[in-house]
Amino acid sequence: MVVLITGGAKSGKSTFAERYAAKLGSAGIYIATSPVFDDELQARVLEHQQRREMSSIRWETIEEEFELDAVLKKLADDNELADTVVLVDCLILWLSNWLMRCGQHDAVQRILVQLDRLEQTLLTFPGTLLLVTNEVGYGIVPEYPLGRIFRDLAGVMNQRMAAVSDRVFLVTAGIPIELKSREFKM
Repeated sequence: MVVLITGGAKSGKSTFAERYAAKLGSAGIYIATSPVFDDELQARVLEHQQRREMSSIRWETIEEEFELDAVLKKLADDNELADTVVLVDCLILWLSNWLMRCGQHDAVQRILVQLDRLEQTLLTFPGTLLLVTNEVGYGIVPEYPLGRIFRDLAGVMNQRMAAVSDRVFLVTAGIPIELKSREFKM
């Protein structure tokens, strides 16, 4: 089962994802995609780590900024996912990592290849997988081309991940709402 969890910054997405994981399994694998650039980001990482330490399930953490599909394939190949929930936090940071690596000029095509790989991995993933992402398109149009590329790629990524997910939650003000079952069919 693949579950996409989206919402704005500090909406409660990660907290919900961790609590939901504890309801779905007896152990968790947390795939952290964020590089730590400064003290403020380190404090955020510590907040997440402390929250997981207080959880009712045992968490293992894997840090991976780029090769998300390879990590998920390895976990699937190890075939020890029976009662384990895999949580990726977060896809937006993973996308940002790729965008910064690729640069503005060849980013779109290279990132679309990464999205293809990730999507194919999700289609065959044998365990329970929670994907945390951000909705970034609700705000103003970014002033700079790189910001617009990021916003557009984030929208494409979120649509593609939602399409292959069994459930999609939107978290606003700490309140999760399941969307996929309410989808209007044309």
